[in-house]
Amino acid sequence: MGTRRLGSRHSMILAALWLLLAGGLAAAAEEVAEGKSDEAALRKRLLDLNDITGADPMRGRLKEMIDDTATTKKLLGVAVKMSKEKPQPLNRNATYLLALAAESIKDVDTSAAFYRLNATQAMRLYSERGMATAYVGLIQMYHDNKRFTDSEKVCKEFLDIEGEEDDAVERIKPLVMRRMILAIAKQGSVERALKMVEDQIKNDSRNWLHRALKAQVLREADKLDEAAKTYLDVIDRVKKDSRLDKSDQNDSIDEYRYLLSSIYIDLGQVDKAAEQLKQLLEREPNNPTYNNDLGFIWADHGTNLEEAEKLIRKALDEERKLRKKLASALRPEDDKDNAAYLDSLGWVLFKRGKAKEAKPHLLQAVKDKEGQHLEILDHLADVHMALGEKAEAIAAWKKGLSLARDNKREQKRKAEVEKKLKAAEEKKDE
Repeated sequence: MGTRRLGSRHSMILAALWLLLAGGLAAAAEEVAEGKSDEAALRKRLLDLNDITGADPMRGRLKEMIDDTATTKKLLGVAVKMSKEKPQPLNRNATYLLALAAESIKDVDTSAAFYRLNATQAMRLYSERGMATAYVGLIQMYHDNKRFTDSEKVCKEFLDIEGEEDDAVERIKPLVMRRMILAIAKQGSVERALKMVEDQIKNDSRNWLHRALKAQVLREADKLDEAAKTYLDVIDRVKKDSRLDKSDQNDSIDEYRYLLSSIYIDLGQVDKAAEQLKQLLEREPNNPTYNNDLGFIWADHGTNLEEAEKLIRKALDEERKLRKKLASALRPEDDKDNAAYLDSLGWVLFKRGKAKEAKPHLLQAVKDKEGQHLEILDHLADVHMALGEKAEAIAAWKKGLSLARDNKREQKRKAEVEKKLKAAEEKKDE
């Protein structure tokens, strides 16, 4: 009798377990079905990209993809699977958009895969322009993500392609050669890069773009005096180049003046840097960048502080005007003051002895992702110290040190911040 009861109970347990298992299997099957349904929906959205043509519609769709990062990641996951199918279901419009979308969310390898697929598709259609566009995008994407070895490799690939005379590939090769030389310099092989750029100058001495590249390489080599002299030479050559229309001439001169001002700052030659920025402001008095930069370097060196504050406030005002004009194209989260300009305003107020007024601007700057920077946090820490807020200053310095980049300018500031932090911590322990 006891055995029968045990058998009966055992059967009941097995039945219950079966019901649970059946329920679990049904739920799992439902999840699989939902997963397949989601993938089918994503696949349909990807196939819809094939029908998008024209610059404006493509820009609009790319903006949608950038705004919805979570969905874009899912789309890219399905797109990678689709890219392996034969025949290929995604056309050139789709693969180019996917390359750009992956680039925007820093998925470098996926972006590279779609740029390459796009180049292959263009090649099959005998479109040199399309192939060149894909290669240039891939080279720039690797460069922007500091993958300089990959950038050099792709440049070499492109330079080995034989295009039709005077068509897109041959026309773009000089640009790609300059990109490759810069990628080599960025890897630390500056002497090799300099030798290559000197060869370019010998072969085409009238082309001042080669000399502009030489200035970039010299800067990478930390030969700042030579870089400054080279940029001055380039500016002079651009002025004398009768092949350029006035607008292009002015734009090129402005670009090189701005780069020259930055080199003078690195050299500690503030007056020379200011002179270049003043000349830029003569042409574009409402340019936010020029106003901010001149105001900041004066503030940073404790000179012309009242005028510096006016320039920085003007930079903020002018940028707000620009944002207002672009309001319809801006995401709500992008309608905000520039963190660098807020830092400049906080810093000039601090230099004018107004630490309490400076603090809110610097706090607002570091809330922004772009404000997560060693220099800005160093400024904030100095303000905290001036207000007697040692714990907050120490926290800001520590956070700033964790964000220090490996370039020379940041490493120099890092050493200065470490000294400040040590002194503050010793004072705190007293």
